[in-house]
Amino acid sequence: MESKFLEKLEKVLLPIGSKLGNQKHLQAISVGMMMTLALIVVGSLFLIVANPPINLELVDPNTSNIFLQFMIGWKKFAMANYDIITKPFNFTMGVVGLMTAFTIAYSLANEYKLNNLTSGLISMATFLMVAAPIEEGKIVMQYLGADGLFIAIIISLISVEISMLVERLGWKFKSEHIPPAVLSFMNALIPLLLNILIIYGLSVIIFVKTGKTIPELIMALLTPALNIGNNIWGYLAILIFGNILWLFGINGTSVIFPIVFAIGIANTGINAELVRQGKEPEMLMNLQMFRVAILGGAGNTLGLILLMLRSKSEQLKTLGKLAFVPGICGINEPVIFGTPIIFNPILGIPFLITPIVTVSMAYIAQKIGLISMGYIVDPSFAPFFIQGYLSSLDFRNLIFYFLLVVISLIIYFPFFKVYEKNLIAQEQE
Repeated sequence: MESKFLEKLEKVLLPIGSKLGNQKHLQAISVGMMMTLALIVVGSLFLIVANPPINLELVDPNTSNIFLQFMIGWKKFAMANYDIITKPFNFTMGVVGLMTAFTIAYSLANEYKLNNLTSGLISMATFLMVAAPIEEGKIVMQYLGADGLFIAIIISLISVEISMLVERLGWKFKSEHIPPAVLSFMNALIPLLLNILIIYGLSVIIFVKTGKTIPELIMALLTPALNIGNNIWGYLAILIFGNILWLFGINGTSVIFPIVFAIGIANTGINAELVRQGKEPEMLMNLQMFRVAILGGAGNTLGLILLMLRSKSEQLKTLGKLAFVPGICGINEPVIFGTPIIFNPILGIPFLITPIVTVSMAYIAQKIGLISMGYIVDPSFAPFFIQGYLSSLDFRNLIFYFLLVVISLIIYFPFFKVYEKNLIAQEQE
């Protein structure tokens, strides 16, 4: 029965995946993002170091054992030196949009047989003009990272197409007597000038008309209203919206975070006050629901990572090993960018479905009393099982989190097998 289902799935999805996989622009996006994978993985590790899994409000340093004393010391050190510890993150994952503007343009230029280094530099320079405004003599870095990834992808593709247009029109210098380095410099002038006039010029027009840069305008248009998320249906709609954005290269978690986190914090605070008064917590849409929504990261990809660890594809197996520790702590950019899930019609389906299932299960489990409602603000970026326990100090919640990981694995499995088969075929070629 499983074999027949996989066969039907392959017939539908394999041709789509194969066709999209051979499309030059999508291929350039995939290869370009793979080039930044080392930055993403290493940067994520430093973010974990800067956020040790302990809440100082819940422990008494005078009665703690040696392990808790160590954790308390680590937490205090991390809080006092947060900027220093997270500097590697800020200049790796924190500038992944900038790096991607270079790597995607580099990859697409390779496909077109253009000068890849020049194309990458032109794209990166143009992206900086559009996404990094200067305020009081300082570069604003907000959109140089994952928040600016979508615009980085668009700029890199358009930038190379402009260079390709110049090539087709023959607007270039040719001479056997000019040294190659000088000739390369001269032939970069027209594409760079056109990029500035077209892309940056459009950015200036948009800023004059709206008072916002292109990345700011995109984020402003995408952020939905706050009041629709305080019930399960509105909450699920916001999650689906955020994960759809991820599939197009936009940091969907960043867009929806102010909404779902604000709802979670507010309702967890109400539950905490009820518990303090000796009453039962009542607010179902507490912070625990957000933790479930990003269990293993956006799209609940922890199950996918476990499947990767046993994969027959060398790429997926290696990626699974790299992504395992960050994934446990809810950081799954290595999976999203490295697999990639972005613009991936096969893995995109379970990426959307899994959080709907897990969040719905968590909602029902809280409602019928199978698990406790969250009433404690647990530390961000802690391993998921620590968050599962600290949210309510109930071991049932911890067990339930492990169950959700198994559910994630089951949902991803058939789609993973189809994608793995496609990838193995490419590796053999």
